Amino acid sequence: MESSSQPPSDSRRRPPDAPRTDPTRAATPTGGGSPAGTGHAGPTGHARTHARRHHAVNRRHRAGLAPPAVLNLAGTAPAQPRPGVRRAVVSGGLLDLAAGNRAEEEELAGATTEPDDPRRVPNRRRRLTLAGLALTAVLSAVMLVATLINWTPDGPPPRDLTSTERERLAAMRVTNYRELRAGLHITAGTGASRTDLLGWVDWARGLAYLDVGGPGAGASRGLAQATPTVLVIRPDPTAVPTPAMPPLVPPADGWRLPADPDLEPLLGLIFALAADRPDPADRWAGRWVGREHLHGEPVDVLEVAAPDAGAPASHTPGAGASDTAIPTRYWLDRAGRLHRVRTGLTGIGPVTVTLNRADRPTLRPVEALGGRPGLPRALTAAERDRWRRMPSRLSTVGGATATLAVPVAAGTNLRGSGWLSWTAGSAYLAVTDLDADGRRTLVRHLGRKVTRIDDAGGSARAPLPPPAAGWRAGAHRTQAVDPLVAAALRADQRSDAGRTERVRGDSLAGTTVDVVQVDSGTGPLRYWVDRSGLLRRLELPTRSGAWAQLDLVPGRVPRLTPPRKR
Repeated sequence: MESSSQPPSDSRRRPPDAPRTDPTRAATPTGGGSPAGTGHAGPTGHARTHARRHHAVNRRHRAGLAPPAVLNLAGTAPAQPRPGVRRAVVSGGLLDLAAGNRAEEEELAGATTEPDDPRRVPNRRRRLTLAGLALTAVLSAVMLVATLINWTPDGPPPRDLTSTERERLAAMRVTNYRELRAGLHITAGTGASRTDLLGWVDWARGLAYLDVGGPGAGASRGLAQATPTVLVIRPDPTAVPTPAMPPLVPPADGWRLPADPDLEPLLGLIFALAADRPDPADRWAGRWVGREHLHGEPVDVLEVAAPDAGAPASHTPGAGASDTAIPTRYWLDRAGRLHRVRTGLTGIGPVTVTLNRADRPTLRPVEALGGRPGLPRALTAAERDRWRRMPSRLSTVGGATATLAVPVAAGTNLRGSGWLSWTAGSAYLAVTDLDADGRRTLVRHLGRKVTRIDDAGGSARAPLPPPAAGWRAGAHRTQAVDPLVAAALRADQRSDAGRTERVRGDSLAGTTVDVVQVDSGTGPLRYWVDRSGLLRRLELPTRSGAWAQLDLVPGRVPRLTPPRKR
């Protein structure tokens, strides 16, 4: 009985080992055997079945076996597809690992193609499209970053100050005073008239130390130190316009009173930011503007008006010289600590003061401001013994070479050098004014008489021997040096008048000294006495509030009086 089995309806679901029937084959010969696919055949059918299996193995594509004919790798003609089955047309170059993309290889090799090559136009369009998309993505990313940096979310609208915020403003100056010091960055003015100041302020001791720069610094470019009453500068015309933090140890020389007080309003603004007692809270009126972050801390921006007429002008920094077109704003944190001030000063313009509360070194005032404050105390037994032996030691030495620096007033800074003789009770000096045209004045002290000669000599050193004629007494622009020189000549006379105390220990030209202050009737005098009992420096305050110095080097001196006429 013949088999009635039929081939599966879907040839794609045929088991892997099922033989395939080639529709192009001829019909089964009449030589006998069962129909194709029955597996029952005679010798001829067995050979035919073996051939089919061998042909199917050749058409399979497995690892290690012959590739399919469609790849055209075996050199045989590809099999024809069966009716009703679609086959994907795959370029042989894509599957051939040894062959690359012919269009790309020709472009890289510089081969020329026809303008109407259908392969080149799509590739070029695709590359241009990808490049445009990449450029658009980069521009979008840049604009997004810039927007995120500059964008600030809309906050609450401005409102009136609350009672808590007024109390924080009232306690702001006391907070500054108790925290002692802070770093400063001041920007005053705009454009070519802008002045930049970097440095520190010590509110507890009343001292500011700054580096002055910027295009509008002018003659004040250099270093500056100030107290609430005195400003001294060390000009440096060769300094770069960009300011930098000043050296922690200030230079010892070159300090003078400025001729132009353009920095005084700024320093008054700085010192007015601190006080030893709080302000009345009801005297502050203004509004809350917004909230920001400074130095990683959230702060409130408070815009205030000047206190009422009954309040001192210092309650609002710069209120006395405030530019009404620019309101005063304070950046305060929750603890009432000030981080920034923005206001306006007449003649200067907008002023911004930024505080760095983490930068707070100990400041050392220069000698023109009195030097380090020290800890005044009574003299010990050894110090009192040296103090009492000082007059006899000076009489024994006989004289000393003298150098003086006297900051008198704005625009008057005297410098001089010469000699003192305790034996003859005389002094002979050449004095010049830094702000004058270089004219020299010879000054002679003989007893209680002081005479002078205006000399046009170019040297700052007093000529020897002293002139015999031309001396005149009377008022003179250099007479501010007379009290200092007279006090030095009286140092060899023992006097216990006034209270005597040791201000501090110090050093001068490598010599250890004790700074002893005597409160006389005309003001304090400071004597720098070394451990041998010799006087090395004498200081006294001038009418400007700065301190004048007369440095002494004990030793032999020339004849300080002109020879007598025969």
